[in-house]
Amino acid sequence: MRKILVIGIGAGNPEHMTVQAIKALNRADVLLIPTKGTEKAYLAEVRREICDRFLENPACRILDYAVPVRRADGSYEDGVHDWHRAIAGIYERTLLDELGEDQALGLLVWGDPMLYDSTLRIVGHVRTAGRVAFETEVIPGITSVQALCAGHGIALNRIGLPVEITTGRRLAEGWPQSSRDALVMLDGVQAFRTVTDPEAEIWWGAYLGTPHEILLSGRLADMAETITQTRAKARAEHGWIMDTYLIRRPAGEEDAA
Repeated sequence: MRKILVIGIGAGNPEHMTVQAIKALNRADVLLIPTKGTEKAYLAEVRREICDRFLENPACRILDYAVPVRRADGSYEDGVHDWHRAIAGIYERTLLDELGEDQALGLLVWGDPMLYDSTLRIVGHVRTAGRVAFETEVIPGITSVQALCAGHGIALNRIGLPVEITTGRRLAEGWPQSSRDALVMLDGVQAFRTVTDPEAEIWWGAYLGTPHEILLSGRLADMAETITQTRAKARAEHGWIMDTYLIRRPAGEEDAA
């Protein structure tokens, strides 16, 4: 039976590759590399660098595919579902046209496949369509969350307290009720500027794990403008930006109980 290997490749540093991920890379008969235009060419280049560095299987073929553009009209959820189905069609055609019945397709996933990545959902669309049978194997990877905390030399959680992992879009709608600590990913709206707690602290990072890595931290009220300006400058320089940050608000008496 055909197999899909969903391989977490880390946050941007080829040295984030685990031994398990390297072995999976070398079990693949075909590796798919997504391309997102010239602005995000770096994301494909890192994947190719990983292949150049760790791939020792001479029979493995590397195929590029252009990532479909997600439509902006209509609801956000409908746009995402349509986008996922379009990518699922590419996976399906690759399985049917490029692989034999006992071969494996490798998908190189930024970070870890389980955390704010849709590859597993897209693979689920292929399975639901039912036009090709396959098994799935998932190999975990280092996330930007881990890279952020390592870069700042901090623990993700405070003793006995939870952390909410959320998106910028959600944070902009209001602070999460379940935690005083929020780890924010996929923030295209600079939602940290909506947090008004004067005692909140922020640990921010962009291009984590890459040679372009930027780390800033401090009292949010003091750092918000600096982060905004740094973010804009970096985006203009590189044509894209991926950032992650942790905001901590002071724990109340009920948290300490």
